[in-house]
Amino acid sequence: MTLAIFFGCTFIAFGPALGLFLFTIARDPLRIIILIAGAFFWLVSLLLSSLIWFIAVKASDPQDEPLQKGLLIFGIMFSVLLQEAFRFLYYKLLRKAIEGLVALSEDSCSPISIQQTAYVAGMGFGLMSGAFSMINLLADALGPGTVGIHGDSQLYFLTSAFMTMVLIFLHTFWGILFFHGCEHRRWWEITAVIIMHLAVSGSVYGMDRALSWNPEAPWDVPVPSRPCPPLCPGGKSSHHLLFNIFSPGLVDPGQSQWSRHWGLAAAAS
Repeated sequence: MTLAIFFGCTFIAFGPALGLFLFTIARDPLRIIILIAGAFFWLVSLLLSSLIWFIAVKASDPQDEPLQKGLLIFGIMFSVLLQEAFRFLYYKLLRKAIEGLVALSEDSCSPISIQQTAYVAGMGFGLMSGAFSMINLLADALGPGTVGIHGDSQLYFLTSAFMTMVLIFLHTFWGILFFHGCEHRRWWEITAVIIMHLAVSGSVYGMDRALSWNPEAPWDVPVPSRPCPPLCPGGKSSHHLLFNIFSPGLVDPGQSQWSRHWGLAAAAS
């Protein structure tokens, strides 16, 4: 049963994106390079924002709830703005690269258009975001254990997989719209991307306050970075991968609730 959940959720979360990769990207080495570079830019932006938020939390009083709430809101906004700043830097880098390719080309034509680079770069952002969102959840899906054995929803993994799939396509859409806005100097398009990104990240804020969730609510779904419902023997929850890098105990349910809220928003960014 756990193996079926693992493969089912994996193909739901990454199957559509994998199909697009195979049919539209895999045959072109230049597009593969752009995809990997885009994933790297997203990863660096997330690591920097998480490091800054981690330092701010460690330097503050963990018992001061208003302060911790303010730091969480700051962390969410800073993470989104930093990711979009890295998206803009990546656009500038790709623009320079295309100009260089045109100069070296015999027919003065670029081998790839800015629209194609926008799509591939957005896909790179989305795939890395999805990987960070689902990796811990998929590891827990392998068991041992039974989904929902302690009364938690049996749709947890399925809903998380669909949410990850949506986030991958959102990043792809944001990349296309953002690059188009930069190319044609339509700043309202860039602003729309930032607002939508903030809205999606903010929509997951507070979802981890309750011990249970309502799968019928439109956005009340568990983001994969949220500690899983009891699956392993003894009901031990998983930890968010990013905070395992900086501090394995930071997202422990017995410690800071604000760390868990940050994990939610960071994965949805």
